[in-house]
Amino acid sequence: MRIIVLGAAAGGGLPQWNCGCDNCNAARAGRIPAMTQSSVAVSADGQTWAILNASPDIRVQLAATPALHPTGLRDLPLRSVLLTNGDIDHVAGLLTLRESQSFALWATPVIHEALAGNPMLGALRDDLVARKPLALDQTVEIAPGLMATLFAVPGKVPLYQEGAVVETGLVGETTVGVELTARGRRALYIPGCAELPDWLVRRIAGADLLMFDGTLWEDDEMIRLGLGRKTGRRMGHMPVVQTLVALKDVPLGRRVFLHLNNSNPLTDPGSTQTQQAVASGWQVGRDGMEITL
Repeated sequence: MRIIVLGAAAGGGLPQWNCGCDNCNAARAGRIPAMTQSSVAVSADGQTWAILNASPDIRVQLAATPALHPTGLRDLPLRSVLLTNGDIDHVAGLLTLRESQSFALWATPVIHEALAGNPMLGALRDDLVARKPLALDQTVEIAPGLMATLFAVPGKVPLYQEGAVVETGLVGETTVGVELTARGRRALYIPGCAELPDWLVRRIAGADLLMFDGTLWEDDEMIRLGLGRKTGRRMGHMPVVQTLVALKDVPLGRRVFLHLNNSNPLTDPGSTQTQQAVASGWQVGRDGMEITL
């Protein structure tokens, strides 16, 4: 199984267009790596690919990834796109993929319903883009030899669906993780997760690779830095400091944090927090990172 991190940042990317925080300014100046918004490409044969989440930055990401370049006038080695939720930073890239390109679009029925409610996404032609509902715990082939299974993780509805009261620990089809299997290897992709109950820890255990929600280092990070009014948990994301504890003794192969917010000190390779995560057995995802299992 070959995995390419197309984008390692959370919504807004790094630098975020309207943010003058220390991390964003450092990324603009080239002192720390810039990051595009969250997306991962996966292949079992190195020739045909599935993309997990269609980032708003997908045009730039595809251009920067030779394995996903066109092989002919209108031939692309992309077979499918799979979505883990309906968040804007995971679905807006579908509008870029409207250019008469054939692929399968996999998501839970609830996520497909959210997409169907947006008339702009009608630009994805039905005769080219097959919208395929995928039930939880049902396994399908999303690229040759690459099997995917969606499973529920605690989360919340997308921002544009929020009402007066927001439940951040919903367990169902709204927020899901992906279990990928190929050639006897197992990888998990969970870019959004509000908490780690015992049943989810048991599902994670033993994976050859875990790509996990690294949005915020601490729960009140954005409030403390003056960048927002919401905690990480209010946004449906478990803080990294708690993830390090919760998964400390869980048997795993490689562990990678993805979906990093611009406020997160993990965006700085030289930060003490990055050193702490590495000392705990984790890697910090960066754009262009390749993993082979």
